[in-house]
Amino acid sequence: MISVDSDRVIAIARSWLGTPYHDQASLKGVGCDCLGLARGVWREVVGPEPFPIPPYSRDWGESGPREVLADGARRMLPEIAPTDAPPGALILFRMMPRAIAKHVGILTGPDTFLHAYERLGVIEEPLTPTWRRRIALAFLFPQR
Repeated sequence: MISVDSDRVIAIARSWLGTPYHDQASLKGVGCDCLGLARGVWREVVGPEPFPIPPYSRDWGESGPREVLADGARRMLPEIAPTDAPPGALILFRMMPRAIAKHVGILTGPDTFLHAYERLGVIEEPLTPTWRRRIALAFLFPQR
């Protein structure tokens, strides 16, 4: 699977900046959560979503045997090592030790990323050491 042009992914992701946070939504300029941002970028970069997204819990400390978000990403995107993730890559964060990966962002540079964050909406911010150590998985957007 060949990945899409990272500059295009970043430009599309940045077009979501300022979208208010809204749990389980995915409408540019209206509202989205972190997964909704990734879904919206997917629709603009790749096309229609291949399967419906079931409701999900907002609990970042959730643990369990299944990485539902990671498994879903693996069905649609080529996985790469987080250390090899270039700008334009989708990154999944494990917000608490031993918890499942439940937060999503898109790298916009070697030290910046974009994500939807409660109370702040879609923002771009530095990939600080605190954020960087939470990266659990990374994926590339495929060609249309």
